[in-house]
Amino acid sequence: MEFVTDLHLHSKYSRAVSPQMVLPEMAKWAAKKGINLLTSGDFTHPLWFRNIKAELEEAGEGVYKLKIKNEKLKINEVRFILTTEIASIFKQGEKLRRIHNLVFAPNLETAEKINQELLSRACNLSSDGRPIIGLSSKNLLEMLLAIDKKIILIPCHAWTPHFGIYGSASGFDSIKESFEELSNYIYGIETGISSDPWMNWQIEELNNRSILSFSDAHSLPKMGRELTVFEINKTLDSLSYVDIGKAISYPLRKKSGRNVASESGVAYTVEFYPEEGKYHYTGHRNCKVTKSPQQIKEDGSICSVCNRRLTEGVMYRVQQLVRLQSPEATADGGQTKQEKDFRPYNSHSDSKGVLWIDDPRKVHPSFVKLVPLNEIIAESIGSPVGSERVKIQFDEMCLEFDSEINILLKTPIQDLSKFAGGKIAEGVAKVRRGDIVIEPGYDGEYGKVKIWNGESDAAKEELETENQLGLKF
Repeated sequence: MEFVTDLHLHSKYSRAVSPQMVLPEMAKWAAKKGINLLTSGDFTHPLWFRNIKAELEEAGEGVYKLKIKNEKLKINEVRFILTTEIASIFKQGEKLRRIHNLVFAPNLETAEKINQELLSRACNLSSDGRPIIGLSSKNLLEMLLAIDKKIILIPCHAWTPHFGIYGSASGFDSIKESFEELSNYIYGIETGISSDPWMNWQIEELNNRSILSFSDAHSLPKMGRELTVFEINKTLDSLSYVDIGKAISYPLRKKSGRNVASESGVAYTVEFYPEEGKYHYTGHRNCKVTKSPQQIKEDGSICSVCNRRLTEGVMYRVQQLVRLQSPEATADGGQTKQEKDFRPYNSHSDSKGVLWIDDPRKVHPSFVKLVPLNEIIAESIGSPVGSERVKIQFDEMCLEFDSEINILLKTPIQDLSKFAGGKIAEGVAKVRRGDIVIEPGYDGEYGKVKIWNGESDAAKEELETENQLGLKF
């Protein structure tokens, strides 16, 4: 069975998070978006942990569901596991490190032990849903494994310059450098919204690790903007935490030589366009200067306005680490064999017109890049993404076609056109085939997506008429 998962979210007790991020509302939105496995998030916060214990009950070993039921909203079909984000701020190698890690707990009892251990180390759990501790990532993992070997730690938003394990400002050049002899306990990384799996395929040490994608949502509509879909030979009612752990650690188990043909793993991931992320390109937001990796190679990484070093983007950092990790790196800047081998990718379109990106080496599963449905609706009808018109249209479409992910990946365009109009249907079709324009984000500034680029109003009206008459499809 396929399990659509978003395992990195934040509750209302994290900073800069919507007060609507509470368990019943999260489950309601998960049902609309087609997510059947969600995280509680923030289990380290004492008030939120109290909510978790009061509002969830065990549905399987280490898997939870809401105690309240609402058949109409299908929230009883949504399951939860326990994860939290922990920020490690420490000095290593004469450099200040600020690394964020996602921690998975196998049950409430273990989560409580983690909280008690953090408190004993003077960690202020009440200050934020993502607490800060002065332990290195390695020492944090060491502490967690001493509590329970089933705990999983995943470096989250791995490429964010200031808070990712590979980040240019405070990160490391490899998992090995960060976790040393505990590296084998790192079963995967989270891509973050500024990178996609293809970029991560280029990193040698990720060939035997899962590449995971979750939303890191701070509000309900942002849930599911990135997803990991696991294939697990279980039903929703028989699913356990151990099953999820096995699915995450599949590449390492495969490399160990075990016969894992019938075992679970990542089926595919749904990705935010990485160009839309806040750190895809290098630049300075205040100076309005942005550079692609090629421009950095030609012009350097010093800002032409303020003469300070630019904030390095994820795309540049990936290329930098490919070179650093390659045994054949050349001083003259020429391509290494690894760079040549890893850069290409294959693609194919399915029967619904969805463009899938495939790993030509068949090491990693395929992925798809999508634009959230509410953003497609907003541009299609010319209304702000947070407007009531967009919200009503979104809800009506999710109710009619079961879920957002079903609309974006599986519903025939003709059916969308009949129900929502040709413009919205064509917007979905354009997103499926990757026919969009993106201005890349940089230095904390989100990229800008345009589904229609420079088309006249008359042309758009003509297109909508054709679609509604069924002439386009």
